[in-house]
Amino acid sequence: MSPLFERVSVLFEQTHHVGLKGLHDDGRFIPERVRPAAVLIAVTDRSEPGVILTHRPKTMASHPGQVAFPGGKLEAGETPIEAALREAEEELSITPSHVSVVGEAARFATGSGYEVTPVLGVVPSDLPIVPDPREVDSWFEAPLRFVLDPANHEHKVGLFRGHQRPYIEINWNGHRIWGITAGILSNLSHRLAFQDLLP
Repeated sequence: MSPLFERVSVLFEQTHHVGLKGLHDDGRFIPERVRPAAVLIAVTDRSEPGVILTHRPKTMASHPGQVAFPGGKLEAGETPIEAALREAEEELSITPSHVSVVGEAARFATGSGYEVTPVLGVVPSDLPIVPDPREVDSWFEAPLRFVLDPANHEHKVGLFRGHQRPYIEINWNGHRIWGITAGILSNLSHRLAFQDLLP
């Protein structure tokens, strides 16, 4: 295993006790029935690690144009890890065998009725990415040190179904990362101090 994978794994294991205080989700807005989903937080194995993110097509019915992790609903009998790896392969052609899975991060309840399990993994830096245009408009790699730095997490409030709802927004290089994706990154920053990830 790579030194980055080892560092991330050690930090992730050491912080498994981190509680829910200060974590973000939309739990108070969710309907009674929720559907399980999973996303892959793919960290690139390089001296300055990045995280792979996508822009959803503007034609999609759900969250059009937004920045997202590869992911989606669990199929029957799937675990969150299996679903995250399958979706990453379908959306970006990331072969599951190229993902070194670290583990599952804190679940994120969405106002649209999903309970999303983020799966943290490390991927090779030279991984060929081939997006499926039906699910991905484009993709980019944002520096991990930037997206995990709480100083770059802007706290905002928006209107959702008639309710004032706080959310996180992260702006990097013209990419607006907000909502569920930014919330998951903010939650992950409670467990992975970006300073400790670098050699």
